Amino acid sequence: MTAANRAMVLDQLVEKQLYPVSVNEHRKTSATKESVSLRSGRVSRANVEAFTRELANLLAAGVPLARALIILSREASNPAARKQWAAIHDQVAEGMSLADALARWPKLFPPVYVAMVRAGETGGFLDLVLGQIAQFRSREQELKGKVKAAVVYPIILAVLATMILIFLLTYFIPRFSSIFAEFGESLPMLTRAIVATSQIILKYWMILLAVIVLSLVALRRILAQDEGRLALEKILLRCPLVGIGVSRFALVRFSRMLGTLAGSGVPLITALRVAKEAIGNQILANAVNHGIEKVQRGASLGRSLAECPQLFPASVIEMISVAEETGKLDEELVRLAGAYEEELDRHLRLMVALAEPALLFIMAAIVGTVVIGMLLPIFNLQELIR
Repeated sequence: MTAANRAMVLDQLVEKQLYPVSVNEHRKTSATKESVSLRSGRVSRANVEAFTRELANLLAAGVPLARALIILSREASNPAARKQWAAIHDQVAEGMSLADALARWPKLFPPVYVAMVRAGETGGFLDLVLGQIAQFRSREQELKGKVKAAVVYPIILAVLATMILIFLLTYFIPRFSSIFAEFGESLPMLTRAIVATSQIILKYWMILLAVIVLSLVALRRILAQDEGRLALEKILLRCPLVGIGVSRFALVRFSRMLGTLAGSGVPLITALRVAKEAIGNQILANAVNHGIEKVQRGASLGRSLAECPQLFPASVIEMISVAEETGKLDEELVRLAGAYEEELDRHLRLMVALAEPALLFIMAAIVGTVVIGMLLPIFNLQELIR
């Protein structure tokens, strides 16, 4: 028989009502080459989303988990994904839970994903939870796509301004340096400062480049630590427009995750802990932690979350409190996520609309200052010659 691994051979034999005495694995040269090519492949997020959605459909149709994983590994079009799903099947076939098997690959299955799967396995509604995960990840990607699209144009403008400035300082200005050298100290102060900056860049560009690279590496290491990441999050939350966008983004993710889990039958405390991981901001997550502790002591969810006004406005607290009383908390949280996602979209468009003219003004000011500084001696050429 030909199969990806020994466990799949055993499953196929059992399906045919055959019980082997022994199964020996034999690899051919072509199979070895295939395994090498599989290692070089990569499982994309789209593959993971398709896996989640298809697994949910198979489980909802009554297919056993091990059998469903075999089907997915056979039908996967991506060789790397085929190998990945087969490896997950092997772990499950050996008695490991699906959540534990997925947790072995944190880059593909983040802690929030694993926590939701674990809750579904414990509660006996794994197919429902997987369907909710697929829907949640799809909406999450749409939301992240909106955020990325909003910052692309400002980044392009900033890069363009930097490139123009470098061109002026390294190519345009040195062409005038020999002419201005004859004027000596008679040059305007602005022109002398620009020429000196150009000469420093041309003379010490390797040192400047090394300083920039080292600074970026140091910044990356600082942000990789908890203290550095918390400091950056504090700065972002205090920015007038950026802070609102960050808090609304966190609110949308938290509300949708909590509503999804509550609608799937996950206990509230467990759902809160999982949803906290979806916030993506440690400062706001720490504030939610205090709310979870209050809920554990018997307080209502609305009153507990009211201690974090930066994440939960008063109107949101009021709606959550009413939803708790009416028993429609999951529906209201999902509705809130949709409403605030639309508000976040409008806020992002406003930020882009304000950033575009601001960056254009900065570009014009920088380039204009350099050009004026180089043209001032020409305007005063007659006086400088005298």
